[in-house]
Amino acid sequence: MITLRPFAEAELSFFDELPGQGADPYSFFGFSRGSASVRARWAENRMIGDTSGTLAVDLDGTVIGDVDWHVVSYGPPPMSNAFNFGIRILPAYQGHGHGTRAQIELAKYLLATYPVNRIEAGTDVTNLAEQRSLEKAGFTREGIARGSHWRDGQWHDMVLFSRLRSDGD
Repeated sequence: MITLRPFAEAELSFFDELPGQGADPYSFFGFSRGSASVRARWAENRMIGDTSGTLAVDLDGTVIGDVDWHVVSYGPPPMSNAFNFGIRILPAYQGHGHGTRAQIELAKYLLATYPVNRIEAGTDVTNLAEQRSLEKAGFTREGIARGSHWRDGQWHDMVLFSRLRSDGD
C-alpha cells in the first residue's frame, strides 16, 4: 500500500542514493549536493512548511520515492496561491501504479491541509508515462509551456496539468 509520510531523520540518506544522470532522463536536473540541503530543511521544519514541503512515498515500510511541492502565485496571495508539485519514484518501482497512487494521495493531502484551490504539475512533453499517471490521478491537461524548463543541457517543453478543489475525488 502506498502512503505519504514525513521522512525520518535516518531516511535522509535516500537523497544521497538517488540515481544520477542516465538512470531517469526526466529526473536529472544536474548533480546535487547530496542530502546537505535536505538535512538543513529537515532540521528547520521536518521538510514541511507553509509554502513548500517534501514527503516520502512509502510502499509497505520502504521509501520508494518522494513528492514535493511549492507555492506559485496567480495574483494577490493568499487566495490566488496554488501549489506546483513534483514526484520522483525510484526506477525499480516505476510502471506499477505507485506514482499515480502517490499523486492521488498528495492532491488529497494538499487540499485538506492548505487553503488552495489549485494544484498543478508539469512534465516533459515526451514523458507519456507521467502524463497518463496525472490523468489517472484526476488531473486535467491544460496545454504546453514552451521552452519552460532547463534539463540535461537544453530547454524542454512541458505539458501542464491541474486539479481544482471543485474537481472532487
